[in-house]
Amino acid sequence: MNWDIEAPNVVTEARFRELVESGYSAEILCQESAHKKGPSYYGVWIMRVVSDEGVEKLLVTARTRTTYNDIKIREFKTITGVVSFLIGIGFSHANVPLEEGQQTTHKLAATDKGGSK
Repeated sequence: MNWDIEAPNVVTEARFRELVESGYSAEILCQESAHKKGPSYYGVWIMRVVSDEGVEKLLVTARTRTTYNDIKIREFKTITGVVSFLIGIGFSHANVPLEEGQQTTHKLAATDKGGSK
């Protein structure tokens, strides 16, 4: 395995997108229950891709010089952030878990694979 390209059990956004497009499911995990603050809902969500065989890979931030190449799990702090990410991948809907410990799974349908609008 080339460690510079892909570390075990984690992927960056570009690879996450490729895996979802190739048939992996995108799983959203709620780490902190959603709460309303002003017009928005805040919480903490993470994502992973899961193959039909059960291989799981967590979404991480891209390595940068400012983070000293540390790998960090990408956390979404708002529902808007989760939905925007899913739309950017090509999903036509979003089912976001709202309570800590809940998770939802999304799989691109043939009609979604045309890309986002």
